[in-house]
Amino acid sequence: MEKWLNVGKIVNTHGVRGEVRVISRTDFPEERYKVGNELYIFKDNEEIKVVVASHRQHKNFDLLIFEEYHNINQVEPFKNCLLKVPSSDLVELEEGEYYFHEIVGCEVYTEEGNLVGTIKEILATGANDVWVVKASGRKDILIPYIEDVVADINIEEKKVIINEMEGLLD
Repeated sequence: MEKWLNVGKIVNTHGVRGEVRVISRTDFPEERYKVGNELYIFKDNEEIKVVVASHRQHKNFDLLIFEEYHNINQVEPFKNCLLKVPSSDLVELEEGEYYFHEIVGCEVYTEEGNLVGTIKEILATGANDVWVVKASGRKDILIPYIEDVVADINIEEKKVIINEMEGLLD
């Protein structure tokens, strides 16, 4: 059985020419939404294969047009549907690069071995990603994904070690 990865959600249409507005959940939108790439729309237990005809970014959204879908009436039914790709579409990353789904769910420990919490979300801020850590009994902790803070990542064990910097865990 094929495993599917969620790359975004179609939240609305944009204009009358079949463009859809997507909130992305993908690590590399510029790669995932390249013209000619295949995506799958999951609607009512149905997988609808579409091919990206155009992609642009507007505010916090990715705007897509699919081949053979060129007016608002054709894409209106896709509102609130998920865009997915088969896990077999993942490309090999370079050393030290990770997919979001590999990091989310990892437990975070200090170098001394103290459990900080579990990574529940990743915020792509531009300069560097920020990991949102759900900590027991306190507010979420924001961990910048930078060399000075993240000491080690072990995807197999779902474990991240961080350097405890001044003010980071306050």
